[in-house]
Amino acid sequence: MIDKLEVIKDRFEEVGQLIVQPDAMADMKKYSKLSKEYKDLEKVVKKYNKYLEVLADIKSAKELLATEKDPDFKQMAKEEIDAKEDEKEVLEEELKQMLIPKDPNDSKDVILEIRAGTGGDEAAIFAGDLFRMYQRFAEKKGWNLTILDLTEGSSGGYKEIISTVSGDEVYAQLKFESGVHRVQRVPATETQGRVHTSAASVAVLPEMEDVEVEVDMNDIRKDTFCSSGPGGQSVNTTYSAVRLTHEPTGLVVTCQDQKSQIKNFEKALKVLRSRLYEIELEKHNAEVGAQRRSMVKSGDRSDKIRTYNYPQSRVTDHRINLTVYNLPSVVDGELDDFVEKLRIADNAEKMQQDQG
Repeated sequence: MIDKLEVIKDRFEEVGQLIVQPDAMADMKKYSKLSKEYKDLEKVVKKYNKYLEVLADIKSAKELLATEKDPDFKQMAKEEIDAKEDEKEVLEEELKQMLIPKDPNDSKDVILEIRAGTGGDEAAIFAGDLFRMYQRFAEKKGWNLTILDLTEGSSGGYKEIISTVSGDEVYAQLKFESGVHRVQRVPATETQGRVHTSAASVAVLPEMEDVEVEVDMNDIRKDTFCSSGPGGQSVNTTYSAVRLTHEPTGLVVTCQDQKSQIKNFEKALKVLRSRLYEIELEKHNAEVGAQRRSMVKSGDRSDKIRTYNYPQSRVTDHRINLTVYNLPSVVDGELDDFVEKLRIADNAEKMQQDQG
């Protein structure tokens, strides 16, 4: 571990020198990349320096204990060693966590896609509930959520709703939400009071830039049409809405939230890049093999990940066997407990793989 930390410290000092060079300051992309690396490394180096201080304190206290004759001083040295050993253990654990390879997409904004699954009208209503849950979570985090496209359900909610979420470390906190979410409750349309099970799928895709996912514009067919509001009626007379079809894969992306056709085109292209990235990622996961894929985040949209049981006010995450009995708070956007425990489970899995 010390060897790895020394390499990080050397790189931190190197980046510190590179960032003030004229060529870096003249190139905003390069400067931004170096600044981010410096900031990330700085957190580790500060923690490592603190760890080295604690090691030095333990060494000094042990030397004192070995040479000191006064019983009071010896007792003080023992207490110092015990306290510093505890601090050392905590710092070691924190540094191990920091050394786990970071997901390069963690700092990215995301494309959030929610689609009604089995359950008819109730599934669409549940998709709407999930969207509001993420909307509230985003508000609490100070993120910006923008709807790109939606298809409303006949009894409320959405058959499909696609949005972007931008802010600080969005993908890091939402990436474990991908998969099938189930709801168990009595639908408003149920006359016998029976509990039904419905489902909706959630996909969280890191937003990709053009330099990360190349898209050949010759492969894309662009169609324009008038934006539509609730019920499908046209809300303007200009052809500002954009539909992109990626002919090699058959992927179709629609965006109509902006009045400008150019802005809608740019947003639709971002969604398309993110979906193409997801396809490549799924291929990679299949090649890696099931035994090395994460149980926490397999990347498979068909995985059943969470159940929301209204009669019992219960929410269960099936990947980490976590059950809470505060459903109203969860659907109101209180997701931090799930986010943190899923992150810990994912890190533990990575550490185990690293040791294996």
